[in-house]
Amino acid sequence: MDEFLRDISDNMVLRVVVPVAVLLVVTGLALLIRMIVYRSLHKWAAKTETKWDDILIHNTRIASLLWCFFLGIFAAVHLAVVPDSWEEHVASISPILLIVMGIYTGIIVVRIVIDMYIVEVAQKTASPLDDMIMGAHKWLIPIVTVFLGAVLVMDLLNIATLERRILPPVEDWLKAHGPALGLLWAIGLVLVLLATAVIPKGIGKAVRRSQGDQSEEEINKRAETLSGVLVASLQAMIIAVIFFMMLSDIGLNIAPMIAGVGVLGIAIGFGAQSLVKDIISGLFILLENQYRKGDVVTIAGASGVVEDINLRRTLLRDLDGIVHSVPNGEITVSSNFTRGYSRVNLNINVGYNEDLDRVIAVINRVGRELAEDPAWAPHILKAPQVLRVDNLGDSGIDIKVTGDTKPIQQWAIMGELRLRIKKVFDQEGIEIPWPHTKLYFGNALDVSALQAPKKKD
Repeated sequence: MDEFLRDISDNMVLRVVVPVAVLLVVTGLALLIRMIVYRSLHKWAAKTETKWDDILIHNTRIASLLWCFFLGIFAAVHLAVVPDSWEEHVASISPILLIVMGIYTGIIVVRIVIDMYIVEVAQKTASPLDDMIMGAHKWLIPIVTVFLGAVLVMDLLNIATLERRILPPVEDWLKAHGPALGLLWAIGLVLVLLATAVIPKGIGKAVRRSQGDQSEEEINKRAETLSGVLVASLQAMIIAVIFFMMLSDIGLNIAPMIAGVGVLGIAIGFGAQSLVKDIISGLFILLENQYRKGDVVTIAGASGVVEDINLRRTLLRDLDGIVHSVPNGEITVSSNFTRGYSRVNLNINVGYNEDLDRVIAVINRVGRELAEDPAWAPHILKAPQVLRVDNLGDSGIDIKVTGDTKPIQQWAIMGELRLRIKKVFDQEGIEIPWPHTKLYFGNALDVSALQAPKKKD
């Protein structure tokens, strides 16, 4: 090997040809291996239903290509014979390239992990805060990593001016505060993500133990509502504590800041009594389980589906798609249409000439058929049936029909029941009256008395 290197140093052609040949061969082999690996990864990804393998392939494509060229350059540089004046500069190329590739690869790995978390975990959690945190880290971590890598590269290049004026203060500050700040940041991130992932599961188990007699849908709505509020509150608390600890570590006196926050809180408490009232009312709404996400309610004069609830306000979306934001302090009475179960409650109007026993039998038959229909049976708890003759109206007789359904299904079932009753009434010849007026003149009049008298001859 030594003799071969001496031959290279003596032969100008070999000085150029051998490194270039090594560069091409090593790069070509690396590209071939990369092609085989990615072909296998594509076949494997096509058989899976998860998205993380697609994220892995997409994000590592450019990085793996750059590594192929880096390996070729690294091998060529070590075999190249250069003048003595170049040796110091050439020797620094490899570690600098290694640092640059390491930084780039680290950024890619971080982005892969963050994308996997956003796709596989964050979309399934109740709190949006983890999405925002991971989205911010997707850009923050590369910036910090590039800065630290630039400091290291400048140190390796021995840039005198930067080394004398910039690097010592930066390096001293990083050595003094970097490990502690990094540790606090890591602890805060782990706690926030754990709160997002663990608390909903714990709340779900607790709700199932305490409310085991309720349906799975009711338990899930209760758990989702509590999880959203508790996770957001705990995450905000963790972020605030970690932030103040970081400020304390870099030498800032946080005692006046904490005192100022306390005074500001007292001032807000006196000046924003309505906000305090909203928070207290929201706390009792959650503790008493008055309504949850997905319930249909009427509160403060507004009706709709509960889209979101926190300690301060409740969001409702009505049938027109309008979103109502109701402060919890304004809620004095809440009417929940979907708590536990819902009820069919409608009046069927028939004519006075109809046989009520026959009409009642027909309505009960239609209710039973609806309850036995496979498409509707899972939503019906008690078949709709006649409760009573409810009213003798101006144009017809009202017959009240009731039945129990699963939450929020009553309106769909009432619509289907009306449709079927109308069709059966048409087949049976049962009249559904419309408003009309019957004139009555009292005793019958003598028609002959109204005739004109005959003339005498």
